[in-house]
Amino acid sequence: MMEIIKYPNKENWAALLERPSFKSQINEEAIADIMTQVKENGDKAVLKYTELFDKIIIKEMLVSEEEINSSSNLVSAELKNAINMAKNNIEKFHKLQFLSNQDKIETTAGVTCWKKTVPISKVGLYIPGGSAPLFSTVLMLGIPAMIAACENVILCTPPNLKGEIHPAILYTANLVGIKKIVKVGGAQAIAAMTFGTETIPKVYKIFGPGNQYVTIAKQMAQRSGVAIDMPAGPSELAIIADDDCVVSFVAADLLSQAEHGLDSQVVLFTTSLKVAEDVNNELKIQLEDLSRKEIASIALNNSKCIILENMDNVIEMVNEYAPEHLIIATIDEESIAERIVNAGSVFLGNFTPEAAGDYASGTNHTLPTSGFAKAFSGVSTDDFVKKITFQKITEAGITNLGPTIEIMATAEGLSAHKNAISIRLQKLKSRNK
Repeated sequence: MMEIIKYPNKENWAALLERPSFKSQINEEAIADIMTQVKENGDKAVLKYTELFDKIIIKEMLVSEEEINSSSNLVSAELKNAINMAKNNIEKFHKLQFLSNQDKIETTAGVTCWKKTVPISKVGLYIPGGSAPLFSTVLMLGIPAMIAACENVILCTPPNLKGEIHPAILYTANLVGIKKIVKVGGAQAIAAMTFGTETIPKVYKIFGPGNQYVTIAKQMAQRSGVAIDMPAGPSELAIIADDDCVVSFVAADLLSQAEHGLDSQVVLFTTSLKVAEDVNNELKIQLEDLSRKEIASIALNNSKCIILENMDNVIEMVNEYAPEHLIIATIDEESIAERIVNAGSVFLGNFTPEAAGDYASGTNHTLPTSGFAKAFSGVSTDDFVKKITFQKITEAGITNLGPTIEIMATAEGLSAHKNAISIRLQKLKSRNK
């Protein structure tokens, strides 16, 4: 179970908050070779690596329209209803994020500035499809891409041993409007979207979670000039709990995150020894019934419960940890939430489980991990657009602003910059004589 740590000194906080470290067995040179081979040989290399890693020979990488349409018959009515409800909630929340173009503003007489929001025209979505086909991530990435009106959206996901894509992934992709679906996963999928092949187009930005191979490939894609959503790492959850919490709920939430993977981490912050001990006892009970018991057990061994003297210390330590997900199960959760400045997504109260955000409440589950919540936000509609600024200066405007620019350019020793202003001012001066 979780190690209970009582009243640690501040000088020890950093060490306690370190994420689990699993030595990677991945040879980065091998991934670099995949990237190079796909860049040079296109589809041929993609198919070779798909056969090597996924153990399936694919003749057609693109999912056909017939396969997409038939997926609806392979998904139960109950699951389709659930996906549709989640889609509606996620759309409502993400549409609110879509900012309209800013009004024009005159910064100086004759100098007008404004901005325009423009969709990123080519985006790639990576959807894991191994032991857990993440059709929920199709909603989380596909919906904001569609709201942003991205012109070309391509979805890559690995096939099963029959060369098929899970029908829930196909149904969900079709539901949100994604038509270009490719039966390719792993580093070769990231490489294909980075460089483009005969079948898979090059994109400008890649979104989505994945294993260590995918994560490293995305980092290499960024070095090759393709943007990515954010730095990725193992899933994590922090919970702030006091005597007002429901112990069984807290334990269930900790386990829901621990089952993600061996390197997942969950941390309980509390001021109550009784809460810590009761949660640990409840973890033992609930763990026995989990389908992913072994995975969750290992994750719990890398996790901890930290007891602090007061809630001020708890809040300070949580902000230092900067968790991907944060649940606040306390009597005054909203006042505590106001003081949280570093977290990917926050869940307030005993009846707000982290699993709600993973699936259907409306917020996005693609979030910064490994402490990156100190500087990064979760995926939003804004991530699928770019903001272009515009300015227009009249003759009166350059007359008013020009001398200021000349002075600044001269101070920086950039005479060509100064001249670009001076030549215009001289033209106006000679014309007005």
